[in-house]
Amino acid sequence: MDSEWIPPEVDSQRPSVARVYDFLLGGAHNFASDRDLATGLLRVEPQARELAQANRAFLRRAVRTLAEAGIGQFVDIGSGIPTQGNVHEVAQSVNPAARVVYVDNDDVAVAHSRSILAGNDRATVIQADMRDPGSILADPGLKGLIDPAEPVAFLLVAALHLIKHEEDPAGIVAALRDAAAPGSALVVSHLTHEAQPGKTAAIGKLYDRATSPAVSRSHTEILRFFDGWDMLDPGLVYVPLWRPDEGETVDDPERFLVFGGVGRLP
Repeated sequence: MDSEWIPPEVDSQRPSVARVYDFLLGGAHNFASDRDLATGLLRVEPQARELAQANRAFLRRAVRTLAEAGIGQFVDIGSGIPTQGNVHEVAQSVNPAARVVYVDNDDVAVAHSRSILAGNDRATVIQADMRDPGSILADPGLKGLIDPAEPVAFLLVAALHLIKHEEDPAGIVAALRDAAAPGSALVVSHLTHEAQPGKTAAIGKLYDRATSPAVSRSHTEILRFFDGWDMLDPGLVYVPLWRPDEGETVDDPERFLVFGGVGRLP
């Protein structure tokens, strides 16, 4: 990794979920500790790279759908290290005036995001923890781009399963919902144990070594995050099944281990 991406406060010995995800997506902004955890993950789930790519593809389809529906503001919480097909690229390809705020607590993710977004006055990154949604909503970087009186899409893609039960993930989503204007949207993808509980338990054990856990939840538990939101078709489904592009078909969608869905505020 180029040293310019390594802020001095980064602990390279402890795996970061953002950098593990970056490795699985083919990125270069990761350390040996991240690659070691990813190697263990690939032993448990040999298709981990394919699963990460499917989750990323779901994000792009959801953003495109919402941008085409007229939403011009996006807040990507737990955004990780930007890779090809970033939220601002997808949204601004539909609406060049779309505004995007990335939010992450990982130093490498934030540093790389700042570099990518240099010169784009309609996108920014802020360093904050999703466990404190109030600080995210009050951040000057967000307030400088996002108009709370207009609809906004909150993206929590592969994010809420990093939050323990006692950290109140539902409260995080409720705080965002309560701050959002009518017509706003919520995008969630989340690890589930419904199809392969043994495999997801092994993944969770691996992530005990990382900066955040991997807490799998049931379809019912994940659906509760959408309380107060109207679900868009086809509802909460395995991510490859959420409005696949023309010609895309998937066998055994439950092997992807992640549910995804999109809701709108009435």
